[in-house]
Amino acid sequence: MSTRSLFFATLTVLILSIVASTEARRTKRSAQLDSRNQAVNLNKYHVPLSNGSASLPSPTAGLSLKAITLGRGTQNYTCKAGSTAAPVAVGAKADLLDATPLLPLFPSPSQSQTILNLISEYLVSFDFAVIETSSIPILGKHIFDGAGVPTFDLGKKGVLKAKKLANIAAPATACKGANGKGDGAVDWLTLTDVPGSVGLKEVYRVETAGGKAPASCGGGPDHHIEVDYAAQYWFFG
Repeated sequence: MSTRSLFFATLTVLILSIVASTEARRTKRSAQLDSRNQAVNLNKYHVPLSNGSASLPSPTAGLSLKAITLGRGTQNYTCKAGSTAAPVAVGAKADLLDATPLLPLFPSPSQSQTILNLISEYLVSFDFAVIETSSIPILGKHIFDGAGVPTFDLGKKGVLKAKKLANIAAPATACKGANGKGDGAVDWLTLTDVPGSVGLKEVYRVETAGGKAPASCGGGPDHHIEVDYAAQYWFFG
């Protein structure tokens, strides 16, 4: 099967997950996802670290991969009245979709990762509101808490409150935004835990699509900007 065919097979899985919305289908899918999740050996998968010219640090020795998720949400910015400076980042919010059920669909971990690396470009163009209200498997949420701390709540898998450890620019070929239009893809990141975390120690944001703010606030009134983005989030603990 060609990479293109594999890609569209994966998109079909995502679309079917969204379209199926009755309680009966949700119950059946939940059992299927649990079965698939238990069969996946995450140790066979390796987080992308290089953008082609620079690399993020490797995961800390002794940690193991706990979850691979597909994040879909917004990067949030603010502008003061009259400002022509760059918008100021004030946080983000995202649903974290469980990528584990997709992994067994392909013959090898390398093919699975090839497909995963294509999905952000598709996902950033998908209606965020539809994802939030659909039956697609959402493993957790990403927000910034009241103190401005990046927070990832993965339910039974744990909670990560984090600070930035490292960042590199997204590859020049990364998707700029929804439908290929926008101001660029946000950086790849490594985040490490701070007090308040439970069960999780590090997360990598990679394979980003969209999320960058425009270069200037444009000199208008006070306003808030939400820029659609998608990314892979790899969690270690």
